[in-house]
Amino acid sequence: MITHLDCLQKYGDPTKESAMVLWDVPVELEIGVIPKRIYCNKDIVLPLTNAFRNLIHTGCVKELKTWDGCFNIRNKRNGGTPSLHSWGVACDLNAAWNRMGQKPTLSNQFVHCFTEAGFDWGGDWRSPDGQHFQLSKV
Repeated sequence: MITHLDCLQKYGDPTKESAMVLWDVPVELEIGVIPKRIYCNKDIVLPLTNAFRNLIHTGCVKELKTWDGCFNIRNKRNGGTPSLHSWGVACDLNAAWNRMGQKPTLSNQFVHCFTEAGFDWGGDWRSPDGQHFQLSKV
């Protein structure tokens, strides 16, 4: 699992936004609440493309209620270290139904659509964060 130190080493100061891009999501992936444009790290584009394709192919896209963001320079909620959102290598989905510390509501198949595409899921953590997906490696 990647850490803020991995991101700092690879991408540098997150306030410089050196690895960020405005990704125009391909039209064939704009299904349901999948956004048309996402400001994110360039390294998350291919894994997100694959995860969105997986959601559509499996029908799990119907479970996607909200896209709750990718890039946000801030510290982790329970700590003094930067969140991986600071580098745009994490995203939150269905946040209202998958609050930090609560039992996640996403189906195993939905989660698999992301983990198969190269993401780790926060729902597996000791203190679950079921809305959170982050790149497995940078």
